[in-house]
Amino acid sequence: MKYKIFVDGQFGTTGLKIHEMLDGREDLEILTIQKKDKKDLTVKQNLINQADLVFLCLPDVASRESVKLITNDTTKVIDASTAHRTLNDWTYGIAELNLNQRENIKNSKRVCVPGCHATGFIMAINPLIENNIISKKQKLICHSITGYSGGGKGLIDIYEAEGNKDKFQSQRPYALKLDHKHLPEMKYILGLDTPPLFTPSVGNFSQGMLVMSYLIKDELHQNISKKDILKLYQEYYKDESFVKIIEDDIEYLDEGFLDAMKCNNTNRIEISIYENEDYMVIISRLDNLGKGASGAAVQNMNIMLGLDENLGLQG
Repeated sequence: MKYKIFVDGQFGTTGLKIHEMLDGREDLEILTIQKKDKKDLTVKQNLINQADLVFLCLPDVASRESVKLITNDTTKVIDASTAHRTLNDWTYGIAELNLNQRENIKNSKRVCVPGCHATGFIMAINPLIENNIISKKQKLICHSITGYSGGGKGLIDIYEAEGNKDKFQSQRPYALKLDHKHLPEMKYILGLDTPPLFTPSVGNFSQGMLVMSYLIKDELHQNISKKDILKLYQEYYKDESFVKIIEDDIEYLDEGFLDAMKCNNTNRIEISIYENEDYMVIISRLDNLGKGASGAAVQNMNIMLGLDENLGLQG
């Protein structure tokens, strides 16, 4: 049996990457729309309702509109926008979130792909909340640097335009009103009383990211060390093929530096920890187009269709 798959928004960055990942899959039939018809709701509705599963790679408003076009009770949806990430009737698409989440995804018809920054933060912090090391009342701090492909085609065109190579050499913080669109899901999924203080930035590289979550040792519920947290992570994420916990950070670093691009073109997230007497920083490294977007979407698709979760993905 071949499953029919439609990518609504196939011409955008995430949609193109999903198509690339699904190319050559003999278990799937990919339905496509002509570029001239991409805003024709009649053509789109026909394709959506033919599909066993639809990826929505659209702005929030357009994603909500596409969901309304479904007239059957069988088409499954994976939404890569922020539109549905804090709704109870949509399943959050981090299979590794807890022991039940993979089964929740499998049994769901509506799954949302987490934001790339949110993925790095939640996967670092959730095991600590679940094990009563961090309180949901704590005010947490996170900083992230991502490749410019995370901004979609518009930002890619700006960075890659002739003459702009030197203009954007530095890291560029953004969302400086402290209102980044991933904050609601960070707060909602972790059950935090207050959203984290989160400062994202764009680097002068296309793909890859580092998400840095900061802990003040005196504020933790337990007297705990880096070694203890590593052990906790290893147990929490055991048997997870897309999660790598770094034990030897000296070997992991490149002459003291951490390269944001080393997980590119994989669905892997790597978590490493650094500490001194008073503080810890937990760094999640992932591909913003992989585990942070299209890779996570394909992983969720495999689970929802009852396929091998690793199909088409590199760990």
